[in-house]
Amino acid sequence: MPCPIRRCADVRLCDTSRVTNHRIGYSRVSTLDQDPSSQEDALARAGVDRIFVEHFSGTRASRPEWDRAREVLRRGDTLVVTRLDRLGRSTKDLLGISQWLEARGVELQVIVQPIDTRTPEGRMFFTILAAFAQFERDLIVARTKDGLAAARARGRAGGRRPKLTPSKTAHIVERHDSGESVTSLAAYFGVSRQTIYRVLDQQRSS
Repeated sequence: MPCPIRRCADVRLCDTSRVTNHRIGYSRVSTLDQDPSSQEDALARAGVDRIFVEHFSGTRASRPEWDRAREVLRRGDTLVVTRLDRLGRSTKDLLGISQWLEARGVELQVIVQPIDTRTPEGRMFFTILAAFAQFERDLIVARTKDGLAAARARGRAGGRRPKLTPSKTAHIVERHDSGESVTSLAAYFGVSRQTIYRVLDQQRSS
């Protein structure tokens, strides 16, 4: 028997392990002083089975009610929100959420926009978000390659400045020859023990 519409404070209120095609509502307000009733009313009119209400401050990274909603969403379900900005705080958030929903087999309905991934237009929305995500990844890869190329042109392989200057390298060898341990040297110079061993090996082979 389907669960009545309610503001869910506990995911154990309903057994979701055997049920698909649920319509799960999610609402979010920015502070405890704001009234979520307008969002809840719109979600109820949209025919949701459950509503998760988030009282969320923009300075907090955690969203416990969103985490609860994700736990109950199953393949074939539909996540319903009033507006996209109620679902994600940024484009990056929305991209990540859209990818998670698509991988999970969960549809998305946005009441006000309107967006519904059960329709061709809604599926196109997902495709556009995915394309932007891929474009962002490609830009990061391109910038990384450009940075590495510039670093090589300046004579630095790998794109990072070496942690140990020639004077520090000489200091390491001198202190090690005086009896200081590799562990102590690594802690003092802020590098790994493997780096110290590599410096010593290079000095022995030179």
